[in-house]
Amino acid sequence: MRLRVRAADYGYAVRHEARALLGRRTDPGRYLGSSAGTPVLLLPGIFETWRFLEPLAAHLAAAGHPVHVLSSLGINRRPVLDGAERAQTYLEENDLTGVVLVAHSKGGLIGKTLMLADAGAGAGAGAGARVAGMVAVATPWEGSVYARLFPPGSAVRHFSPRNAQILTLARERAINARIVAVAPAWDPHIPGTGALPGARRTVRLAGSGHFRVLDDADLVEAVVTAVAELGADGPVEPVGP
Repeated sequence: MRLRVRAADYGYAVRHEARALLGRRTDPGRYLGSSAGTPVLLLPGIFETWRFLEPLAAHLAAAGHPVHVLSSLGINRRPVLDGAERAQTYLEENDLTGVVLVAHSKGGLIGKTLMLADAGAGAGAGAGARVAGMVAVATPWEGSVYARLFPPGSAVRHFSPRNAQILTLARERAINARIVAVAPAWDPHIPGTGALPGARRTVRLAGSGHFRVLDDADLVEAVVTAVAELGADGPVEPVGP
């Protein structure tokens, strides 16, 4: 059973990555619209461009949320801190506040780093106050033991449970109350994913797979609901001096 789930998960990832990289290029501006809904910033996972999350962007835009994308991430091979800095720059340049981050996998680590910016852990003072909260799907909060199977220098090695940024994020629990964690019933790539101590809540999906759940109707409902809920909380007061 799990072998079939794993194969289907890889199949989904290959098909959708090919569509994202080689398919028709949609103007990301089409998802911004003119709505006054909660602004959303997409944070894709490792080796994913924002287009990997384009189907989710369409659902969020249809629900009335202007959806922003971070094209400067490319296929997201850079370290987590670098990704958080790029996200910070985007929020500041576009003067966005009350933003809800919608992240997949590694994107959740980037998002939490950004949210912690006011405490001095990450991208720079003031950035985290622009973020109302985050919905993180299948994020490796404690890393993955499979990371050691990849050679040193590989982007996947950043997910080692001993990685300094992984350990730093795990120690910072107060911010977790602003995160809704969404996790598959079983994730073949990240053992134990979805368990985030102190999270606003954890949504456990009926479906399995690290990638394939992105096409799950329950996932779409969970994300759209959480974005509306977190957005209603409004901007966050800056932390620290």
